[in-house]
Amino acid sequence: MNQDNRQFYDALFDIIGLMNQPQRDNILLREAGVSLDRALFPLLVVIDRRGAIGIMELAGLVGRDHSTVSRQVATLTHLGLVTRHAGTSDRRERKVAATPEGLAIAHALDAARERLLQPIVAQWDEQDWKTFVSLLRRFADDALAHS
Repeated sequence: MNQDNRQFYDALFDIIGLMNQPQRDNILLREAGVSLDRALFPLLVVIDRRGAIGIMELAGLVGRDHSTVSRQVATLTHLGLVTRHAGTSDRRERKVAATPEGLAIAHALDAARERLLQPIVAQWDEQDWKTFVSLLRRFADDALAHS
């Protein structure tokens, strides 16, 4: 493996490890003023980002088993944060969508993420940030296209 690729994977694994730390989730929830099981909020965020989504697709996006996600969505439904309804193309498929209450929580989490991000990138100039975001989006799109 060449040095550039090694540095890329090292940085990627560092970011993934950081994002997966339970204490980071607790900090985010506290900053957002949200009281929700930390296993549930990533589902709510993906539902907010993607709109109405099937359980299988949602499970794939959060890297969990579909039966686990189905149980977690049932909890979110019970809490009034999401609703389930039949899909438009296949009436047998159940789609999940955020309720206004669920959207409010997802937006509070977005605002908290923004506040937590600011000290990290405070010294970056605007062009560096725009370039980073553009290249990260390009990488994600290309990776998704090849999966």
